[in-house]
Amino acid sequence: MSRFRAPAAGAATLALALAASACGGGTSTGGAGSNDSPKTLTYWASNQGPNLAADKKILGPELDKFEKQTGIKVKLEVIPWSELLTRILTATTSGQGPDVLNIGNTWSASLQAGGALLPWDEKNFAKIGGKDRFVESALGSAGAPDKDPAAVPLYSMAYALYYNKKMFAEAGIDGPPATWDELVADGKKLSKDGNWALGAEGANLANNIHQIFVLGKQHGADFFTADGKPDFTSDGAVTAVQQYVDLMAKDKVIAPGNAEYAQNQSLSDFAKDKTAMVLWQAAATTFKSQGMSDKEWGVAPVPVASGAPGQGKATNSMVAGINMAVFKNTKNIDGSLKFVKFMTSDAEQKILCAAYGSVPPVKAAQQDPAFDRPELKVLRDTLAKSAAPLPQVPDESQFETAVGTAVKNLFANAAAGREVTTASVKAELAKAQQQMSQQ
Repeated sequence: MSRFRAPAAGAATLALALAASACGGGTSTGGAGSNDSPKTLTYWASNQGPNLAADKKILGPELDKFEKQTGIKVKLEVIPWSELLTRILTATTSGQGPDVLNIGNTWSASLQAGGALLPWDEKNFAKIGGKDRFVESALGSAGAPDKDPAAVPLYSMAYALYYNKKMFAEAGIDGPPATWDELVADGKKLSKDGNWALGAEGANLANNIHQIFVLGKQHGADFFTADGKPDFTSDGAVTAVQQYVDLMAKDKVIAPGNAEYAQNQSLSDFAKDKTAMVLWQAAATTFKSQGMSDKEWGVAPVPVASGAPGQGKATNSMVAGINMAVFKNTKNIDGSLKFVKFMTSDAEQKILCAAYGSVPPVKAAQQDPAFDRPELKVLRDTLAKSAAPLPQVPDESQFETAVGTAVKNLFANAAAGREVTTASVKAELAKAQQQMSQQ
């Protein structure tokens, strides 16, 4: 997913809601089940821009364009990431949801398991131009591998290492690190005079998962077995979590205060020359909104052990992005499909992805020269060569909550000066796995 804020729903609430969502239905005012007008649609958009007002400004003209083309008016609500998952889960149990909505792509399999979303079978894909229009890696994060996708890719993103050129030059560092060893070595030169080398969002559960999933892949861990059971205490998983938290606890390249960050504060520190590096998804528009010019920062692939990104143990990003879904119980299925077709059309993909600084998941749109700038080239190459989807299992959202909280707790210990050991990491992960088994 993108623009991550920690979901408000706890693991127990999430499990209950997903189980109940299979019931679907509902006809309450304002919900998907009540919208029987062919001339209106309700749309929940995720917050992709610097703020909600920016999203409305970007999306408004495009929705007006859709209305002129089809006669269908779209009622837009932009929802913050801190509220989105909870709102979706409430909608799936009550029927009081939109016709069309955005979901973080990491939630696709979890929400699919509840049965509330329209399956994108061959017939439905044909109505929006066919499945083969979309990049394969983006479709890989649209639902369980053995089922029809639960959503359609809308915006694609990947993680990259953003670095402050001025701070690097002042520290005598020629370019960005390619390996973790180089990052730590550079970090010790950069962490001085009240400034720090690397920003983190230690209290952001989703961000924690994204980072340790990538490090887990680099250490040969997947966090789930082949049959979808939690596997949080393997040697690779423990090593990955300890390596990430040690950037604060042992290496001292992340500020202790970052243990409390959960709302993009690390980006603000970066833009204010307080932090020299940050691991982020498609950050250009956010930097610009905070007064940072494109010339002040550079971008490189996320480090790997060897310095050469690729598949397997050289994976350096999860397949990030936003998917577009339709509630199965909408009474305006034709209008909903028309809207998805419009939003994923070549023309709209160029407009929207350019505005948000993301990569189009539609193949034809990706070829536009607008997406050849250096930052997006790094993101495109990462998605094509060295990114992997988070586990597409029904328990993925619970995984974000349970393991994300374990990492948050370990960061809190590091910030307080308490020792973070292999044993303490394994104990936190064992607790998270036990929580999962109780759902």
